[in-house]
Amino acid sequence: MALVEFHFDFGSPNAYLAHLVIPEIEKRTGTPFEYVPVLLGGVFKLTNNRSPIESFQGVKNKLEYQRLETQRFIRRHAITRFAMNPFFPVNTLMIMRGAVAAQMERVFDRYVAEVFRHMWAEPKKMDDPAIARAALDQSGLDGARLIAMTQEPAVKDRLLANTQRSVERGAFGSPTFFVGDAIFFGKDRLREVEEEILGSTLP
Repeated sequence: MALVEFHFDFGSPNAYLAHLVIPEIEKRTGTPFEYVPVLLGGVFKLTNNRSPIESFQGVKNKLEYQRLETQRFIRRHAITRFAMNPFFPVNTLMIMRGAVAAQMERVFDRYVAEVFRHMWAEPKKMDDPAIARAALDQSGLDGARLIAMTQEPAVKDRLLANTQRSVERGAFGSPTFFVGDAIFFGKDRLREVEEEILGSTLP
């Protein structure tokens, strides 16, 4: 069975929407996804990429079509908890380092679910340390401890290494998926991800 990875940054609404659909795929395929935190700003810098808001600016109808596709995805998967973050774009450096810290503290799954919620279901300005700490505390996590750990060299180094490895394997944005060595980009490729998983499990 191939290793399935989800390379994500909390700043991507599409990563959040993919996160909501992944459990359905895990259940159907019997294959867990390994979540890999990366820094989207670092990915953009290493690949000379830009966010859709920037790259589609001035292109007639492009952003409108992207919004249409997002609404179709939401309806297709009966997603009810999504709201565009009014503070978007949010600088995610602290909360992505926090994801690495949460791995070290063995609270990663809960941290990921809660930070995604605070970003895209009940949106907050999660690049404000005070707001982030309060949100984490509200979620039953040790906000002070996790935010303090974001300044530790081991945490910084691991996030940097994750980001560099992701780009070296072909990533240029978030969400990116790997099924073994096969790469897929974007929430709209989840069907192909599932097909690849099923194909990789055949005898």
